[in-house]
This record gives sequence, C-alpha cells and structure tokens, in this order.
Amino acid sequence: MTPRPFAQIDVFTDTPGYGNPVAVVLDGSGLDDAAMQRFARWTNLSETTFVLPPTEPAADYALRIFTPGGELPFAGHPTLGSCFAWLAAGGQPQRGDVIVQQCAKGLVPIRRQAVDGREHLAFAAPPSTRSDPSPVVLAQVAQALGVPAAQVQRAQLLDNGPAWLTLQLDNADTVLALEPDQAQLARLGQKVGVVGIHQAQGALPLIARSSREARAFTAAAGREAAPLIEVRAFAAPIGVTEDPVTGSLNASLAQWLIAAGELPASYIAAQGTALGRAGRVHVERDADGQVWVGGDCVRMVQGEVLL
Repeated sequence: MTPRPFAQIDVFTDTPGYGNPVAVVLDGSGLDDAAMQRFARWTNLSETTFVLPPTEPAADYALRIFTPGGELPFAGHPTLGSCFAWLAAGGQPQRGDVIVQQCAKGLVPIRRQAVDGREHLAFAAPPSTRSDPSPVVLAQVAQALGVPAAQVQRAQLLDNGPAWLTLQLDNADTVLALEPDQAQLARLGQKVGVVGIHQAQGALPLIARSSREARAFTAAAGREAAPLIEVRAFAAPIGVTEDPVTGSLNASLAQWLIAAGELPASYIAAQGTALGRAGRVHVERDADGQVWVGGDCVRMVQGEVLL
C-alpha cells in the first residue's frame, strides 16, 4: 500500500458542511479498477475521484470518477472539487485561468475566477442528448415520487454522460415536499432529477424572454439573486438515494430549459435543501451558447490515504 495525497472538498458552497463532498485521490497511478471501486465504496460518498497523468496533450490532468456502485464518464461536482484540489496541491494549468480535464466523456474546460475574494470554478457543460421518455416509465417514476400527473409540466431523458430522467414540476414547493419510494426507484433502474421554479421568482423567465434589457439585468444580478429553481436528484440504482448537489444534472437541465425558454440565460439553482444542505449552482449561458456550471468549493480534509 502506498501513501497518496488526498483531499475531501465540499462543492457548491462557501460554507463547510453545506455542499456536496467529493473524495479526491490526487495520485491514482498504479491503481486498478477494482482498487478504485473498493475505495469509492469505502468512502460511501456520492463520488470519489482519482487524478492521473493525462494522455491527451491539451489536458492538464485525467480524472476517473466512481460512485459506490460504479464508474461514471462525467460528473459535475467531482469535476469542480477535483480541479480545486489539484490547483490547491500546486497544479499548474497550461492555459492560465482555464484548466482542461480529461475524462471518459472527453475534454472538459474549467475556468477559474476570483469572486468576492474566493476562487470560483465553472465547467463547460458537455453536450447533452435529450429524448422523450417512455410514457410507461414516466408514469412509474411519477408514482414512485408520489407526484400526480397534473403536477408534471414536462419531462425529458437527459444524458451528458450520466443519464437523468428529469421532470419539471409545477413549483419548487412540490419538489421540496417529495418523499419518494426509494425501493421502487431502485427497481426501475432509473436516476431521476426533479426541478421546480420558486413561486416568488416565477415571473423571471417570462420577463427574461420579453426584452434584451431584462435579460441583461437578470445576467448582471445573477450572482446576487435568490435561487430561481429548486433541484433534487435521486440515484438509488447506483447506491445514492439522494445526491446533495448534482453538477451533471444541473448542466443538462440548464441546456434543456434555457433552450425551451423556461429559464433565463443566467440564474442560481438551489439543491440539497431537503437534506439540510444549502448548495448553490451558478449557471450561465455565454454569447456563444456555451452553458457554464459553477460554484464555490471549500477544503474539508487534507492528508494522505493508504492505497
């Protein structure tokens, strides 16, 4: 067993203990798949990552991402947390304030900037496919969530590496009140995301669609605004009953709902509220149409792990 540098980072929060933790092994060289999976089961976090030398010349490092139940080609909060840990450990990106991560999904750019004296990271949302879910599966998922059909406004199967059957419900209060049947969700074998707009903020998408000036105001105020939407993520099939804050889901639902005109080009999503967390996901679509998903990170644990 080899001592390896290790960190545990709380992601999508500036307050320790209120985001989503990721375990980061900063040198995964020489570990086989079984060893990585075993350690990911032991940490019992939604994700554990292993930093490796890149094989792509444009990448600064390579990353493998494991849940307790298996490996993922991409995930959002592990991307931000691993980048934060890599930088804190002395990592030097080739392109200044843009770090390039190599993972099974491909190359993922991550930009860093100072926000109120903190280092704020945001990843470029990878391409996401969208398709209509099977009506039978959608009805089964809604039943497992305990949601009447009238409260489901729209649904799509979103896939940017992880696949999420995502339902937009009538409002954020409905999302927060969910008490799903986790055993039934596990039997269905489908990861499920839900989103609802906060009623006090519900006019924003309509305002944002109505004029260029309103859209510019929304974007400028985005960092200080109250959360526009509430998000929850249920991943019982991979051993995670509810993920506190989910970057991949927020990325693909942003691409979906911004394109559909349901959300403005810049907003904040809240996630983790039902778990006593206070995750804040900052979403912005730039002038080129690229969606960026970011947030704050704080280091909770630093040391070595024997693997």
